[in-house]
Amino acid sequence: MTTTILTLHVDPELRMAAEGVLRKNESLPEFMESALREGIARRRVQDGLISRGVASGKRASRDNEYFSADDVLSELERRLTAARNSSR
Repeated sequence: MTTTILTLHVDPELRMAAEGVLRKNESLPEFMESALREGIARRRVQDGLISRGVASGKRASRDNEYFSADDVLSELERRLTAARNSSR
């Protein structure tokens, strides 16, 4: 089952830009649906990231446990190097 979303009113330039990036055999409604799905997914990822960041900040404050940016970056670099070496 499908439903219709409200009509979207845009400037003619935006419509032309959207039509200009359509893939072969792709319709404007298909492009719009894809963009909407991607936007929803991106917002969910952002919301999750923000929630985890807020929770982490609260834990750090509660436990008085903080890490320097240099320590975090060093650990991330170590993990990245390990991952690259294990994929070879």
